[in-house]
Amino acid sequence: MKLLVTGGAGFIGGNFVHYTVKHRPEYEVTVIDALTYAGNKANLAPVMDKIKFVEGNICDAELMDKLVADTDIVVHFAAESHNDNSLQNPWPFVETNIVGTYTILEAVRKHDKRLHHISTDEVFGDLELDDPNRFNESTPYNPSSPYSATKAGSDHLVRAWVRSFGVQATISNCSNNYGPYQHIEKFIPRQITNVLSEIKPKLYGTGEQVRDWIHVDDHNEAVHLILDKGKMGETYIIGADNDHVNNKQVIEMLLELMGKPKDWYDHVNDRPGHDMRYAMDSSKLRTELGWKPRYTDNNGMHEGLQATIDWYSQNRPWWQQQKAEVETKYAKQGQ
Repeated sequence: MKLLVTGGAGFIGGNFVHYTVKHRPEYEVTVIDALTYAGNKANLAPVMDKIKFVEGNICDAELMDKLVADTDIVVHFAAESHNDNSLQNPWPFVETNIVGTYTILEAVRKHDKRLHHISTDEVFGDLELDDPNRFNESTPYNPSSPYSATKAGSDHLVRAWVRSFGVQATISNCSNNYGPYQHIEKFIPRQITNVLSEIKPKLYGTGEQVRDWIHVDDHNEAVHLILDKGKMGETYIIGADNDHVNNKQVIEMLLELMGKPKDWYDHVNDRPGHDMRYAMDSSKLRTELGWKPRYTDNNGMHEGLQATIDWYSQNRPWWQQQKAEVETKYAKQGQ
């Protein structure tokens, strides 16, 4: 069985490749990645001898046609995904998330291949802090940034190609991931690498924002379950029930696990249009496909955060060269 992973040198895609090589040896894995700021061949170094790697852009129709023709399943992780960057320059998000997904859809349509499209909870917008509801597969889309709007657009394209052209595709919308190989400009690795660098962590605004944090291995196990058992044309929500933990509490957990006082952090300017609360209802995935996350509730999240701290502690060469540049960029934004 041949598997093509787009964006497989990025954070979630790279971890998916590691997970697949370790747990699903029946797959012959090819990775395509443009190696932009979020893609790094070093993410795949431990498994590079077990996969085929292609440096290229998913907007390249000729290349994608060739790669898709020679595969059985496409798992589409490739995306521009950083909210702050989308506010500075939206065009790369339109190009990669919309045009790139269109290009992939046309290739899988032409060659009659299976597609799984990776999306995000941010397409739904946000919830009020006191709203008890959670996002589910029927929640209307209400994106609030160029990033989330372009991901919403890519989801709609997939559904349109399923309905109009009979493309064999599934979609998953997942909550915020954390774990190894995540770029240090993202919230959790930024705070971990700050502490490891003896820099105080940075908390946007009051830190009341809530995310349903999920360990990347839990996410990727769910994706494989959808590949195995998912129904064509269906969407599956992936969430770990960690939607009771706000950003301030996450920083305090990290500081506690890393032996620092719980108040050893600085408040910085909040992000423009910062969504307040994401909460995911993964009942469909759990009941229909039998999925269950490992790193859930407070104890499980502590375990997942500790494993993530350990990885960044043990892999300083992977991130240290980038640290000063990332912090300088945020300092200019007052963050």
